[in-house]
Amino acid sequence: MKLRAGSSSASLSDSTRVRLPVRVASWLLDRPLLGQTQSAKRVAGHLLKQPARQGVVLAQSRLGQLLCRDCGNSRDRRIGLDLLRQAARAGDPLAQLEFGRICVESGRGEEELARHWLEQAAAQGSSEARRLLGRLSTRS
Repeated sequence: MKLRAGSSSASLSDSTRVRLPVRVASWLLDRPLLGQTQSAKRVAGHLLKQPARQGVVLAQSRLGQLLCRDCGNSRDRRIGLDLLRQAARAGDPLAQLEFGRICVESGRGEEELARHWLEQAAAQGSSEARRLLGRLSTRS
C-alpha cells in the first residue's frame, strides 16, 4: 500500500513531532528528584520552546511556569508571564492558577486581575485557587 503525501498519516507525524517534546519535557519536570535539577529544567525549557511558539497550550503553560519560577532575569520572567497569560486565556487551569498566584504575590495592586484568574481556575476544580481566593478576600 502506497501512502500519499496528502494523507492523514503525514499530519499525524506532524502532530507527533509537536507532542513528543512536550511529553518528554513534562516527564522530566514531573520527576521528583530529576525535575528539580537545573540541567533537567534547561533541557525541558529547550524542548518546550518551539511547541509554545506554535501555540501548544500545555507547552505555553509549562514553559511559562518554568520561566517565572526559575529564571532570575526580568526578560525571561516577562516572557514567562506572557506565556502563562496566553495559556490561561486558552483555558488551562494550571496556567490560570499560576498567573493568579503571581498577581496576588506581586503586591502591585493587581487584586482584580488575580481574582479573575483564580475564579477561572476554581471553576475548573482547583482547590488551591479557592484557598487563594479566600486569602484574597480577607485582605480586602
